[in-house]
Amino acid sequence: MVWGPAEFTGLPPRWLIGEGLFAGVLGSGLIVGAGVFGAWTGESAFAAGEVGLACALGLVLHLLLVRAGRAMVGIVAVLAVGLALHTPQAAAGVVLTARGQERSVVVTSVRASEEASGARGRYFCSVEGRDGAPSTARIWRGCTRSVRPGDSLALVYDPKGLVPPRGVEGATSIVDALRSLAGWVVGLVVACVTAVVRSFRLLDRPVASGSAHPGGRGATHQGRPVNGRRRRATGSPKDPSRSHFDGWRR
Repeated sequence: MVWGPAEFTGLPPRWLIGEGLFAGVLGSGLIVGAGVFGAWTGESAFAAGEVGLACALGLVLHLLLVRAGRAMVGIVAVLAVGLALHTPQAAAGVVLTARGQERSVVVTSVRASEEASGARGRYFCSVEGRDGAPSTARIWRGCTRSVRPGDSLALVYDPKGLVPPRGVEGATSIVDALRSLAGWVVGLVVACVTAVVRSFRLLDRPVASGSAHPGGRGATHQGRPVNGRRRRATGSPKDPSRSHFDGWRR
């Protein structure tokens, strides 16, 4: 099915929502955690997002195993891959926020990006140290249209050199560094919950006694009261003596 069978009536069971939340939170946590670990330790596979993409693939495979709807699996795949691709940049910000050091540099040149238009475009500044030591860093944070060669900019860098330096844009925290991922994480968790909930099939799990649909009403079971009355058993044998009598009279 495209969106999933969702074979229940009324609100979905709480355990089904919990299963979806667990899958979404665990998947997004592994993706973000892998990126932060790579940026902090310098492990290339983690820092480049390759492990994050593998975690995204694992989440998609999980949804395929529970036979979620194809459309929901596709939505989760897009959100998970998007989160994995955006995590390395945010992870670098976490490292610079946690252990970065600031220094003053001198602007040597200013270049507008190809997409820049007017005052709202992005500009890149080439810089060098105060002592004239050249630097390969090209920064855009703090580099505006009004910056000219010879101006001073504040630069934050990693003492271990594991992440590239950045311009300083005021005081930040680790939460601020990860804020850009909030939309991806929330969307991924919601999509996972929806996919898992809609993947429910009656044949996959036992039905609770007295209910034909989890969360629903109107169950009918043979030999049990239905709408206040007891159903009459069908296919019961007739009284042997009465059958013999009927045959004799015929």
